[in-house]
Amino acid sequence: MSANSRMTVATHTLTWMALVCPSRPDGVVTSDRIAASVNTNPVVIRRILGSLRDAGLVVSRRGQGAGWMLGRAPESITLRDVYAAVEPEPLLAPHPAPPNQACPVGRGIPPVLREAYGRAEESMKEQLATVTIADVLRETVA
Repeated sequence: MSANSRMTVATHTLTWMALVCPSRPDGVVTSDRIAASVNTNPVVIRRILGSLRDAGLVVSRRGQGAGWMLGRAPESITLRDVYAAVEPEPLLAPHPAPPNQACPVGRGIPPVLREAYGRAEESMKEQLATVTIADVLRETVA
């Protein structure tokens, strides 16, 4: 299994936009330009941007001058916001198939793990809520 990088790509995207968009007269950038910074295919960026748009973190513009711009100030976008936008599944998943109910461990472990995983994910979200895109940009270019 490979690690999921949607959160990292989304954070990179928003941080790059926070750097570049203010210097553009219309504040709009293309997915191709973002993809060049992330070093990935623009299709990957467009998928991420779609999730970020649905969460209100970016806005798309169609037609002449089409592209993307930040939907909120970088100071008001936390990494928790980004996580919520791009990670619809829980951080840690339960068994892919129900464990053997005849086994005492198989029968009893799902609720124990759900509780532990829930606490771990909530703790991570609390930490992500303390960091904004503006913070990431400031530390990145320092």
